[in-house]
Amino acid sequence: MKEREVNQRYRLELLSAMLAYVAVLVGSIWLAKPMEDGLAKTLVLVSPVIPLFLAVWAIARHFGRMDEFQRLRSLEGLAVAAGITAPLSFTYGFLEGAGYPKISMFWVWGVMGISWSLYTIFRCKFSR
Repeated sequence: MKEREVNQRYRLELLSAMLAYVAVLVGSIWLAKPMEDGLAKTLVLVSPVIPLFLAVWAIARHFGRMDEFQRLRSLEGLAVAAGITAPLSFTYGFLEGAGYPKISMFWVWGVMGISWSLYTIFRCKFSR
């Protein structure tokens, strides 16, 4: 399979998973609002995780379709992003102990995604 076809299939699979995620997320918030606290409400509120596993599946399939060089570069970027995110999140955790406001765990993936993107851009611009 050609690189263009691989990337096109990946985008379609990931976009489909993310659209399902948004639909389930909106639906779960709408359904959970009038519900009383308890197990049922908790299950409704965590239901958007199910389509996220479709996104993980799409990503795993994409890695399986990549050639070895692309896979190596992608995993290198992921490793560097994790290496940036870990000390940042630990540092902020210590700052929370010093009275800084608590932030949501949702920020961790955002920081990792931004780190991964910036590293990829940096590598493309300066590695030639």
